[in-house]
Amino acid sequence: MSDVPLHRMYRHFSELPYSLRVLYTAALIVLGLGYLFALIYLFHVYSAKDGNPLTLSYQDIVIAYTGSGKASRLESALRGPMRAMLPAEQIDTIVSWVQEGADPAGYENKIKAIVDQRCLSCHDGSNPHLVNLKGYDNIQKVVERDTGTGIFTLVRVSHIHLFGLTFVFFLMGTIFSHAYVRPVWLKCAAVALPFVSLVLDVSSWYFTKLYHPFAWVVMLSGAVMGASFAFMWAVSMYQLWFSATPAVVEKRTAGGGVG
Repeated sequence: MSDVPLHRMYRHFSELPYSLRVLYTAALIVLGLGYLFALIYLFHVYSAKDGNPLTLSYQDIVIAYTGSGKASRLESALRGPMRAMLPAEQIDTIVSWVQEGADPAGYENKIKAIVDQRCLSCHDGSNPHLVNLKGYDNIQKVVERDTGTGIFTLVRVSHIHLFGLTFVFFLMGTIFSHAYVRPVWLKCAAVALPFVSLVLDVSSWYFTKLYHPFAWVVMLSGAVMGASFAFMWAVSMYQLWFSATPAVVEKRTAGGGVG
């Protein structure tokens, strides 16, 4: 209901000092840019796994977490997220070598020079979070059949997502808490849904390896997170600077209620 009284601790954006409103605005702008670039990166990494780089599909998610069952990890990377790092002819050379058995002689004659030139600036073994491609023995570890993202890689990425996105949505929810939104349950849902979706999203990475249809949960939970973020961002930015102060705020009286 729209006539629920204001909580005594609730403060609308219009009641905040300008310094705090400017701080909230700056945070919203940076968070919005960060979320946009994250979406672009995710699309770039996952969209080409089924061979079609123009769409992000259910099959892309399945392949990401369970593997293609055909291509090696190296081939999947070269056809997917790393495809822009090498010329097409060099990618074809490496893929052909892998498909022909990845023999040591071929590595020394054709592959080593490409890897040294194009890959070792990042994949030289100095970063424990990146695949080490230095030397034939390390290359051999990534030319086996693609079985998708490994469990311990998922564990590493999981804790980064859980910690990082919790702080993002805590900050977004704190700013959004100053917005005037009715009914109250809608406001509470917008605050809570990203956290529920985050847990469903991360847990479904593991379940997808066991049962492919959980890929739909990954996609749906990601969509809900994005929609909640966009809703809170737009409402907060609008009420910070563009909307009129709600009448109920202007007529504020002492007392409790639901904020």
